[in-house]
Amino acid sequence: MELPLGTAKTSELVGGVSPNESPLGAVQADLLHIPSDTPKQINQDSGKKSILATLLAQSSRHLFGPTSAPAKPLKHQVVSIENLLSKLTYLKPDEVTQVKKAFQFADAAHLGQYRHSGEPYITHPVSVAELCATWRLDAPSIMAALLHDVIEDTGSTNADLVQKFGTKVAELVEGLTKLDKLEFQSNAEAQAESFRKMFMAMARDVRVILVKLADRTHNMRTLDAVPMEKRRRVAAETIEIYAPIAHRLGLNIIYRDLQDLSFRYSMPMRFRVIEGAVKKARGNRKEMIEKILQTSRMAFAKANLEVDLRGREKTLYSIYNKMRIKHVSFSQVLDVYAFRVTVGSIDECYRALGILHSLYKPMPGKFKDYIAIPKLNGYQSLHTTLLGPSGVPVEFQIRTADMHAVAEAGVAAHWAYKDGSPDMSEVQNRAHQWLQSLIDIQDSSGDSQEFLEHVKIDLFPDAVYVFTPKGQIRALPRGATALDFAYSIHSDVGNTCVAVKINGVQLPLRSELKNGDIIEVITSASSQPNPGWLVFVRTGKARASIRHSLKTKHYSESLQLGERLLANSLRQQGVDAALLTPEIWEKLMHWTGDKTREEACVNIALGRRSPQELAIRLKILIDDEGGSEQMRLGAADWIAATSEAHHHQRQAILVDGREGNSISFQTCCHPIPGDNIIGYLGKGEGLQVHANDCPVALRMLSKDGDKWVEVEWGKEVHREFEVDLAIDTRQGKGVLARVASSVTSADSNIMNVSMEDRYKEDSVTIRFTIQVYDRLHLSKVMRSLRANHDVMRVTRTRAI
Repeated sequence: MELPLGTAKTSELVGGVSPNESPLGAVQADLLHIPSDTPKQINQDSGKKSILATLLAQSSRHLFGPTSAPAKPLKHQVVSIENLLSKLTYLKPDEVTQVKKAFQFADAAHLGQYRHSGEPYITHPVSVAELCATWRLDAPSIMAALLHDVIEDTGSTNADLVQKFGTKVAELVEGLTKLDKLEFQSNAEAQAESFRKMFMAMARDVRVILVKLADRTHNMRTLDAVPMEKRRRVAAETIEIYAPIAHRLGLNIIYRDLQDLSFRYSMPMRFRVIEGAVKKARGNRKEMIEKILQTSRMAFAKANLEVDLRGREKTLYSIYNKMRIKHVSFSQVLDVYAFRVTVGSIDECYRALGILHSLYKPMPGKFKDYIAIPKLNGYQSLHTTLLGPSGVPVEFQIRTADMHAVAEAGVAAHWAYKDGSPDMSEVQNRAHQWLQSLIDIQDSSGDSQEFLEHVKIDLFPDAVYVFTPKGQIRALPRGATALDFAYSIHSDVGNTCVAVKINGVQLPLRSELKNGDIIEVITSASSQPNPGWLVFVRTGKARASIRHSLKTKHYSESLQLGERLLANSLRQQGVDAALLTPEIWEKLMHWTGDKTREEACVNIALGRRSPQELAIRLKILIDDEGGSEQMRLGAADWIAATSEAHHHQRQAILVDGREGNSISFQTCCHPIPGDNIIGYLGKGEGLQVHANDCPVALRMLSKDGDKWVEVEWGKEVHREFEVDLAIDTRQGKGVLARVASSVTSADSNIMNVSMEDRYKEDSVTIRFTIQVYDRLHLSKVMRSLRANHDVMRVTRTRAI
C-alpha cells in the first residue's frame, strides 16, 4: 500500500539496526565542581579530571541512536508531518515538495528503528525539523534536519543523498555525521575528531550548527527515557560544548533551555529544590512586581513613550549558578526584580533609560551600554540596575524589537527576519568572524583534542573592549593580555611581537587589558614565540599559534639531530647514509611503521627509536638487496680528510649550543664546553647532555646503557652555559655585594643566589648560579673570586 506524501509508513515490525554501544564508565555528575548530590557508588576519583576529559573517555557512539530494544514499550503509530508543513508557509511550493520527499526517504531509512521511549525513530528527525522551522531556516536546512541520522544509523550513503537531494543537502548532512566508521587509537580521539569535524563544517556553513543545536535540544527534552548514567553524560557534554556554542552564536532561547535541561539531569535533587522554591516565591513576589510595572508604565505614558514592558524571570540554572559563584542565598538572588523594556528605535532606548533613572535612583557601577559596544555574539541592550520600592534592586533591559530578535535568536535571526536590518547583518558579521577564527585555530592545532581544547577557551568569554592606535575597536575575552591582542590582529604579528605600549606606556606582554585601553604592538622580524607565553595568553587563537610555531621549530631541530644520529650509527656499520635508495627507505618505513623518513629521524631525536637499531636494520635491508658495495663507505667527498676528524665523525655527535630544543644541557651537572660529556636519548625528550662524571648520568647509564650516545663539543660554541658555585666567605657587612662584584668583573652574569650558614659564627656559604662560555671562562671567574679577601674557598657543585 502506498501512502501519500507527508505520511510515514512506519512499520510495526521490531528489529531495526541497533548500534553497538560501549559500556559506560563512571561520569562525574556535578558539572560545577561542588559537592555532588548523586549516588555514592559513582566513582569519586573522576572528580579530579576535567569534565571534558571525562566525556572524551567515554564511547564515541552517539548518545541517542536508534535501537531495536527500547527501554519502554513500543508505541505503534503513524507519524505525520502535517504540523511541520504548517510551519513551512514561508517556503515555496517546490521547496515544500522536496521537504516531503526528504521525509519519505528518512522514514524508509529508519524503518523498524525506535527511540528509547518506544516511539518510532522518525519522530526525532521530524521534531528537529519543526524546531528548525520555528527559526524559518531554508529548505536545505529543513531537509538536512530530517535526514541528519540516515548516514550514521542506516545503510544510506552520502552518494545516495547527492543523487536524490543535491550536493548542498548532502554536505549539511555530512557535517552532522559523526566519524564512528573510522578507526581511532582511543575513544577520546574519536570524540574530539567528531567535534572538530562539526566545528569545521560549522565554519563553512553555520546552518550545520543550527540543525545540530535543534537536534541536541530535542534530545535533551526527551532524555527521561535514557538510562541515568547516560543522562549525566549527555548533560555534561551539553553544558560543556553545546550550550556555550548557542550562547556564542546569540541563540539565547536555546542557550537557556539547554542550561536548565542540563541542570535538571546532572543535579536532579538541586534542580527540584530550586524549582520548588521559585514556584513558592512567585506568590510572594507578585505584589511587588505589579507595583513596579504599574509605576513604570505610568511614567512612560506621561512621557508619551510607547513601550512593551514585561517582567523577566531568571532561569533555574542562572539562579543556582549565581548562588554558587557569588556565595549568596536563594532569597538574595530572587530579591532582584528583572524587567524588559522594548521600544521602537535606538533614540527611544536612551529616552526610556532617562525616564527610568528619574523614576528610581540608579545604583553606581550598574549601567552597561551594549548598544554602543555590542557583545561578542552581537547582543545589544541597555542594562541598568535601580533602587526600586522599599530599596529592592530592580534590573531593566532596554532594547528595540530588532535587538530583541537578535538577543533571542542570534544568527538564526538572519533567516527568521529577512528585513535587511543593520542589527541582523552585524550579528552575522560577528558570527562569521568567530567561525573564521575556528579555521585559524584548526590550522595551528596539532590534533583534534588540542583543537577542541583551544575552541573551548573561546566559546564562552566575557568581553573586554580595546582600541588600536587608529581607533578601531577590538573585543577580546576578559583576562586577555597585550600578547592576545597582538595575535588577534594576525598570527605573524603575535609571533614577532617584542613589546607593547598600553596608553602610550611600554608594559610587559603579559599585561592584562582593561576596557578602553589603546594598544600599540612593537614587532621584530628576528623575534620568535617563547614557550613561557603559553602560561599567560588567554585566547584559543594565541595558544594555538604559539604551539604551532614551537612545534614547527622543534620538528626542524629534531629532524636535523635525528639525521645526524642515524648517519653516525650507519657509519659505524660501514654504510654511507647519503647513498641509501628510496626503495631501502620505503622498506624501513614498512618495518618501523613510520610514514616518512623524516618522521623516523624525528622519533630517533626524541628517543622513541634507537639509531643503532635502525642502522642495523638498514644494513640488513641493504645486504638483502645485494647493493651493499655501492652503499659502503668510500673515498667520498663528505669523509673528513684526516683520520682524527674521521674518528670524531664516526664516533660522536658534535654540539655547539645552536641546536635549540632538540638538545638540552642538564641542570643536575651543568656541563660546559671543556667538560667531557655524554648524551642520553630520553623518550620524547630529545638528546640530554650530561657531564661524564655526573652522578645522575652514571646511575642512568647502569640502567639504560643502550640509550647513551657519544657527544663532543664543537670547535666554536655560540652560547653561554649555567654553572653552580659554592663560595665560603667570612661574615661581615657588604660581603655579598663584594663577592657579586668579583663575579661580574670577570664578565659573568649571575642567574641565581642563595645563602646558608656553614660555621654559624664566622663564615657563610653563598651559592651562585652563573653563566660562562667554557671552562677557561669559569677558571677566570674562580680566580677573580679567590683574589677577594672575603672568600675562603670556591668550589663547583653538582647534584648528588
